[in-house]
Amino acid sequence: MEPMQQSRIGSEIAMNPLVMFKFRLYVAGDAPNSAQALANLTALCRAHLTDRHEIEIVDVFREPKRALTDGIFMTPTLVKLAPSPVRMIVGTLSQTQILLDAFGLESDAP
Repeated sequence: MEPMQQSRIGSEIAMNPLVMFKFRLYVAGDAPNSAQALANLTALCRAHLTDRHEIEIVDVFREPKRALTDGIFMTPTLVKLAPSPVRMIVGTLSQTQILLDAFGLESDAP
């Protein structure tokens, strides 16, 4: 399958209102960047994925072995677990359009 066709199919799956998005956000305690990433992800989910998302928070200070096992070396790090493909994004998640593109979602803005 060609990359463009895969992208289109991925977008169709993501836009399906029955598809549940599952995220895992790795944070470093209550660090400002971690708090900002959580706030940005929550706002994006509220605006674009109402009632069809789950967010798991992993504090690397409380679960350092899990973070290392999962290959997390920087925080904040967001992992989109579902729908496929898995995506990993590092940072405060402040660039909404980049996140929407990575998740296969369409922006409401023109």
